Amino acid sequence: MRRALVIGGTGLIGGAITRHLIAAGWRVTATGRRERPVPSGATLLLADHDTLPTGAYDLVVDAACYTAEHARRVLPLMRDAGSAVMISSRAVYVDADGNHVNSAVPPHFDGPVTEEQPTLPPGDMDHDSAEGYGPNKVAAERVLLDSGAPVTVLRPSKVHGAGSNPPRTWWFLRRALDRRPFVLLAGGGRGVDQTSAAVNIATLVECVADRPGARILNAADPDAPDGLTISRVLAGLAGHTWEEIAVPGDGELGRHPWHRVEPFVLDTTAAERLGHRPAGDFAATVTDEAGWVLRSRPGDPGGWFDYPAEDAWVRTASRLDM
Repeated sequence: MRRALVIGGTGLIGGAITRHLIAAGWRVTATGRRERPVPSGATLLLADHDTLPTGAYDLVVDAACYTAEHARRVLPLMRDAGSAVMISSRAVYVDADGNHVNSAVPPHFDGPVTEEQPTLPPGDMDHDSAEGYGPNKVAAERVLLDSGAPVTVLRPSKVHGAGSNPPRTWWFLRRALDRRPFVLLAGGGRGVDQTSAAVNIATLVECVADRPGARILNAADPDAPDGLTISRVLAGLAGHTWEEIAVPGDGELGRHPWHRVEPFVLDTTAAERLGHRPAGDFAATVTDEAGWVLRSRPGDPGGWFDYPAEDAWVRTASRLDM
């Protein structure tokens, strides 16, 4: 039985990778910084990048690599492994003007973003900040890719799956559970912000485990649904239908978690050429998160459910149409 180490294996992406590898017959050790449930069949090891285990693994996956120092700490394990994976982010990409997903000005791309798209320069400022997240990820990528180790860097987009915090699907699901008669959609719901199912990231990890090499791959769902499509999928999962009302402009009303006037779509051709077969499209894979959310009923993350403001806007708009 092949052995895998998943660093950050108690999180959203790491947990999905751990579950998938176990189902595929791997023996998996998952690390976490505190006692948390791990997928059935995994061994939990309390550790961080300062206390990583020793030993030989056929696959090392780092789902918690945020800085160049993290990369340097995990590199010896990755060098010794048959294959290795680092989870990075689409936040590293910049447009022709240097804008990125966390900048004040949204980036503009002429089409789906490939792995050849320019990235932010590496940096070492606070990685837990909008300004520092992308530069630190780039710095970590470069440490690993320049090492000569068989490390595949995966760049996912907005990740969904059971355990998301906060679960973006709750924006639509709670409205559906509350049986709202309408849903407001900024820009008519036509904005596109690429989705990445945690389970699709996991299937890509399994794919590259059998094809080790130093490379970068976008990790995304095979489709890129717009907000209108997502609203219909999630309302259906909650057993609800509503009137879809377009909100003109780019204000706060109707601004759901996938609203992006400038589309951001990841090109996954490179992963497909490598032989990756995703678990499913957005509608098929979002059922994992949706089912968990419908059971757990999370709280309000803040500002998502201002029903009085929505009702007032609809009343005003109805009078203006008279």
